[in-house]
Amino acid sequence: MQAFDAELTQRIIFGENSIEKLGELTRALGGSRVLVVTDRGIEKAGILARAVSALQSTRIAAYVFTDVSANPTTEDVEAAVAVAKADAPIDLIIGLGGGSPMDCAKGANFLLTNGGKMEDYWGINKATRPMLPSIGIPTTIGTGSEAQSFALIAQPKTHIKMACGDKKAKFGAVILDPTLTNTLPRSVAAVTGIDAIAHAIESFVSTRQNPMSQMFSQHAWELLDANFEAALVSKSGEARSNMLFGAYLAGLAIENSMLGAAHACANPLTARYDITHGIAVALMLPHVIRFNSTLAGKLYRQFHPSGNLADRIVHLKQMSDLPNTLRACAVQHTIIPTDIPILAKEASIQWTAQFNPRPLNIQDFINLYEAAY
Repeated sequence: MQAFDAELTQRIIFGENSIEKLGELTRALGGSRVLVVTDRGIEKAGILARAVSALQSTRIAAYVFTDVSANPTTEDVEAAVAVAKADAPIDLIIGLGGGSPMDCAKGANFLLTNGGKMEDYWGINKATRPMLPSIGIPTTIGTGSEAQSFALIAQPKTHIKMACGDKKAKFGAVILDPTLTNTLPRSVAAVTGIDAIAHAIESFVSTRQNPMSQMFSQHAWELLDANFEAALVSKSGEARSNMLFGAYLAGLAIENSMLGAAHACANPLTARYDITHGIAVALMLPHVIRFNSTLAGKLYRQFHPSGNLADRIVHLKQMSDLPNTLRACAVQHTIIPTDIPILAKEASIQWTAQFNPRPLNIQDFINLYEAAY
């Protein structure tokens, strides 16, 4: 068996209404004055009120930052830090929502404990001091951020996403409460769910995959593929529970391996045109699967032995009303074919590109974008 080195250091609380255990969990981690990082949508849905109520039931003071944007920037992180400092001393951080609030919460943890600016932590293990205990509470069925030690924070001017990773930034505990996904609209469930599926697929064939990560990837795929369609129809029940757990497992797979070219191609589309991350990944994924099949076809068949995995992804996109081409996005996002060489250059320098099972050059990226267009 292939050698590997894995570190599994999270407490996981799974179950309906497990958000009610937040106060108890916070106390167990030593928290009494906490910063809750979330967004306006979570507040409007009433989820923030449930979290704050659980904290107050155990006499924990909660200070809330609700202004996280869809793709968190250094400005979002600095604003969250300002709230924490105004109400210091904060002794625990909670990320509540999709990947954006959870990434912003991790970013705030870096700055509150180690100082400086987010650019100082671009890369791996740049924090030299201990960090605050933290809790991740996902409300979507796809981010996987709750399982990872990386915060993806964008520069506001360049829109470049900085991957800032440190084991100390990983949430010490995670609450997986399926009831928090009940208010998730069908469109958001589709976008986040397809992103989780991409996480499972790309981590399974990544050059850094290992027996541990592939175990997580495969079980994630089984849960996500089997429940994706039902989760779009029903906002509660078994399907969304399975999607929530599958998304977490896919996040664990990323944490123990890495991603690939679909995410490398997606990031420039989000940065340049503001295409939602999950939509951008879904646009590129079938083309990347086909590109990789010459080297990773045997692995892909473990996911979809009776047919074509790329065609399965296309089917899932179509039935969830996600765009199937860049051309379909062009009206809203002003995408033009002459941009493709620029996109290819930007994709080639994305961190995840180096872990794709089949190496890519600039022309390969151009071909992928042209196929997607």
